[in-house]
Amino acid sequence: MQIGTKAVVLSARNMEEHDRLVTLLTQDHGLVTAYAKGARRQKGTMASATEQLSYSAFQLFRSREKTYVDKAEAETIFFAIRQEMDRLSLASYFCQLCRELIPEGDTQPGYLHLMMNTLTLLDRGKLPLGQLKAVFELRLLTMSGYMPDLVACAACGSPPEGEVHFSPAAGVVYCGGCTPRTGTVPLPPGVFAAMRHIIYSEFGRLFSFRLPEDGLARLERVSEDYLLAQVERVLPALSFYRSLGQVPSPAATTTHQPINRG
Repeated sequence: MQIGTKAVVLSARNMEEHDRLVTLLTQDHGLVTAYAKGARRQKGTMASATEQLSYSAFQLFRSREKTYVDKAEAETIFFAIRQEMDRLSLASYFCQLCRELIPEGDTQPGYLHLMMNTLTLLDRGKLPLGQLKAVFELRLLTMSGYMPDLVACAACGSPPEGEVHFSPAAGVVYCGGCTPRTGTVPLPPGVFAAMRHIIYSEFGRLFSFRLPEDGLARLERVSEDYLLAQVERVLPALSFYRSLGQVPSPAATTTHQPINRG
């Protein structure tokens, strides 16, 4: 079966005889793993199109057991991302998150939309790295079935006001009068509003918020803390990004327990 689609290359593993095994985040077929024969030959048209982070137009052939790349033409390479280690490591982390969180068979086009918008802003240097990281983490978690409940206090059901407290393990918030003694992280009003914006806003407004430096640092910590509570391990690309001094230690206050996808 022939498939035409556009996709971001999430990973590219070199195989023998100039071949590559690529994982694609496609426009309308979800995650696809495909063999690109001869992709590493210098004169091959698929060389740049099948590199990690390339956004390319693909012609795929799917047999019963395997999928092959018949043709690939690069449309966006994201040169600026590749030239700076902090941006490149963050983009690689986004790729690993997609492979970790997107359910098999989930074909909603919003995943590719989120990835392309985030990579474009990262490439252009329009927003702080911490803001892009927090937005991508929280929105991808939301889309893949891990949406936290930020509507009302988990104990009394009242709309949270003032400083609220967030439980990374349970994915819920508490008002000041109901906050448990342990296992929560305080959220100043601006940070809480930013989290709600990321989770509930339309795609067109997803990145349109601002926080002061300390608020952005708090948002980055709590978004990562919530993510770690769900995946239960630190992804290798995140460890490398941290080693560059870009990420503060997580704001965890308790041992994380995973929650089921909603």
